[in-house]
Amino acid sequence: MSLDLNRHFDPQHGTPVPVEDAVVRITAPNSGPMTFHGTNSYLIGQECLIVVDPGPDDPAHFRALMAGIGGRPVDAILVTHTHLDHSALATRLAQETSAPLAAQGPHRTARPLLDGEINLLDAASDLAFTPDIVLHDNAETRFGETVIRGLHTPGHTGNHMAFALEGTGILFSGDHVMAWATSVVAPPDGSMSDYMRSLDRLLERSDRRYLPGHGGPVDNPAAFVRGLRAHRRMRESAVLEKVRAGLSTVPEMVAAIYHTTDRRLHGAAGLSVLAHLESLIERELVALDGPFGLTSRYCPA
Repeated sequence: MSLDLNRHFDPQHGTPVPVEDAVVRITAPNSGPMTFHGTNSYLIGQECLIVVDPGPDDPAHFRALMAGIGGRPVDAILVTHTHLDHSALATRLAQETSAPLAAQGPHRTARPLLDGEINLLDAASDLAFTPDIVLHDNAETRFGETVIRGLHTPGHTGNHMAFALEGTGILFSGDHVMAWATSVVAPPDGSMSDYMRSLDRLLERSDRRYLPGHGGPVDNPAAFVRGLRAHRRMRESAVLEKVRAGLSTVPEMVAAIYHTTDRRLHGAAGLSVLAHLESLIERELVALDGPFGLTSRYCPA
């Protein structure tokens, strides 16, 4: 669902775009309904660099990153999470620059798969990624002259991590918070309960700006996150209302709740509804008839 705040975002594919002091953005040419104008890679530093989210395994994007690096040393390559549009280029870039890969951990689902359950985002997951450096929650790590604090923000994926550039008020928010659209939360890859707790955690901070994985910056992030949290709660209430009104399947709920949303995004909307249903089941507000999934039937508890 589009939040319509980045309508005039200009990706300038392949071109280093300054977004903060000593931070440039290079956007990959992988535009699409789920990626907006493409994945944002960030270069932090001047004489020595840190790369955040190398992006998809795209030759043009690799060349653009190498041109942006311009032969400067790379102290680390940070990965917010292991979906292929963010991490697939990581190993090649690490080999080319001799930089270590740093992340919260390898890809993992939010919970084990249930009997007969299929991870609908499995094809988008980078199961080959292994970090050289495991970043621990709320721990500071120094890479050259730059200090990064990793914040474990599960919800979109189990291993999602945001990176705070210490001393600047800048947070690289990955796919957890974006101005152009709400994050896809799809069980079992992600968890709505985890996602909401991660939003609450960000509200404990005083960051001045988020630089997300897609689209333009998020300014006044505390107010934005409060609005995003309210929006998710509204969606949850809508799902519960539809179940109590007798709608029992995910497609029925999507058609009723997202009737003004671009139909190309109805697949993602269905995953979001499923995530809300999972959270409602956990709290014994909704009951399930049969195995959990998109084709199951749901009713009031």
